Amino acid sequence: MKEVIYEIIENAEIAPAVFEMRLRGDVSAFFKAGQFIDIRIPGKYLRRPISVCDYDDDGLTIVYKVVGEGTRALSEMKAGGKINALAGLGNGFDENVAAGNIALIGGGIGLPPLYNLAKRLKANGKRVTVIAGFNTAREAYYLDKFGVIADVKVATADGTLGTKGFVTAVFDRREYDYFYACGPEPMLAALVATGADGQLSYEARMGCGFGACMGCSCKTRLGAKRICKDGPVMTAEEMR
Repeated sequence: MKEVIYEIIENAEIAPAVFEMRLRGDVSAFFKAGQFIDIRIPGKYLRRPISVCDYDDDGLTIVYKVVGEGTRALSEMKAGGKINALAGLGNGFDENVAAGNIALIGGGIGLPPLYNLAKRLKANGKRVTVIAGFNTAREAYYLDKFGVIADVKVATADGTLGTKGFVTAVFDRREYDYFYACGPEPMLAALVATGADGQLSYEARMGCGFGACMGCSCKTRLGAKRICKDGPVMTAEEMR
């Protein structure tokens, strides 16, 4: 964990209420896809945890959805401004355990944390299929970006793009040897119930963001774990 002042390079709406923010600054605290930053919002007591979509030597990209006052304030920040963030938080995806046909499954705002992972898996010569889920075609984003590095399948609840239904209507465990997923908890629970082997990234309201307050603990087969510190990534086996 490291406290960093980032410069905002761009902050643009890419889908209804969904924003992509590019930041310039120190990324030395990051070592895995699936980690997050905890952003200080002026006038708010608690920081806001946001998953990292991608990062390189110059900085990082986050994609977030406006769901309350904190993310609303974040969406109004302009290029050239600065943000204070705790960087390199969380236990990210273990990309070394996957082999064979790999599915990356993202639901809604759970899709961005899989982007850097997809790039890393491809760089290591692994076969990747991205399964993206949205409520409707109007809410879809990042499909072109993923399409450059992986096969992409889409599900929408109303059937306006891809397969009608949820991502579980597209994901057939018999076709894949391993999966990585991020999205709403009901989606993750449905994937765990398939019995497939994989890893899941969970979201939770957080207090400290680094494991001290225990406010984001969840139940696993191995006992209570902190989503901010032990996670956000858990294995499917420990969540069954």
